[in-house]
Amino acid sequence: MTLNADDTALVARPRPEASGTTRQPDARPAMGRLIGVDLARGLAVFGMYAAHVGPDPSDGGSTGFFMELAHGRASALFAFLAGFSIVLITGRRTPKTGRAGRQAVAKVVIRAFVLLALGTALTLTGTPVEVILAFYGLYFLLVLPLYRLSARPLAVIAASGALILPQVLYVVQHILDPGGGEGGGPGGIWAWPADADGIVSLLFTGGYPALAWLPFVIAGMAVARLDLASTVVRTRLAITGVTLAVLGYGGSFLALHLVPGAASALKVAGAGEGGSVMSAWWSDTAGYPTGTTPAWLLAASPHSETTLSILANAGVAILVLAACLAATDAFPYFRRLAAPLIAVGTMSLTAYVFHIVGIHVLGMDELPGAPLHVLFVFLVAVTAFATLWSRFFARGPLEWLLGQATRVAERVR
Repeated sequence: MTLNADDTALVARPRPEASGTTRQPDARPAMGRLIGVDLARGLAVFGMYAAHVGPDPSDGGSTGFFMELAHGRASALFAFLAGFSIVLITGRRTPKTGRAGRQAVAKVVIRAFVLLALGTALTLTGTPVEVILAFYGLYFLLVLPLYRLSARPLAVIAASGALILPQVLYVVQHILDPGGGEGGGPGGIWAWPADADGIVSLLFTGGYPALAWLPFVIAGMAVARLDLASTVVRTRLAITGVTLAVLGYGGSFLALHLVPGAASALKVAGAGEGGSVMSAWWSDTAGYPTGTTPAWLLAASPHSETTLSILANAGVAILVLAACLAATDAFPYFRRLAAPLIAVGTMSLTAYVFHIVGIHVLGMDELPGAPLHVLFVFLVAVTAFATLWSRFFARGPLEWLLGQATRVAERVR
């Protein structure tokens, strides 16, 4: 989840003419660049809603197909944009240093602990949603030492993490739970609190284990360092996104079809109960990794936490951001048309918590699987609220509270 409480000042909505200033030649690209990020955030919110309160993808048909597109890929886009937010806070093109740098670091740390607490509290409500906020808090802390790096080393670290960490995660998960989800693993303080995500869950065994999701965050940091007003940079980003998606999904498709015994090993491990085992190259309908066979490392399904999955989902996230940046910059009419979705993106934390609370209040126990009209109601409600709220306030309600919580960082010397 990207938290834009501090960077809403950068995502300025008033036109330069309205403030009496002279419009500079690059004013529109600068504004479009940041509004494009908010548009991507809004799409990520909608994708998360679809994954949680939409119909079950295993129902099939066109609706099931579009629901499946949201699963995992929306989370990856959130994680990718979380890295973008960290760089916005700590200095986008030039990292902050001195007192300003220390204050920025303090703000990130405060946000991280707020997310850990809020995510834990939402998980303790017992909703069937795998709440991601506590994981995000840990991501913020783990990547913070990298905030002064430029785009190239950040990209190298993200790529290296994508290539290495999933294999490490597989080994660690097997050591922690050799039964592949049949119990075991450390307890005590490592699993505290019992009904939420403890440190072992946040790092290794939870729904969004840091060991496999950090490459998304670091990749977002690398992209945030680039000159996103440049058409050449945006074009290269789009090409990179397509390339990574093809490598990830295409590589998995070929591996599942060509590696001897891969498909049969997945079937033995329980894959394919909700759909064809061969759909594991792009879809979670084949099931989730059990850790009982290394054949799962050949999957690219969104929640498989494999190298191919990370490459594919990172490619999708980069492509979505590039498209949003280009569209909001090149087409003012589109920017006006997408204003409600952009408003949702400016208060993504509020929007995320809104749907978790809604699920809890309504007592929704079987997710995904709600009728399509339920998803429609959730989307309309959050869009209407965000649009109305943004007319009077620069920040969403939770974004404002988060900003107030981080004001203590201004005392850092």
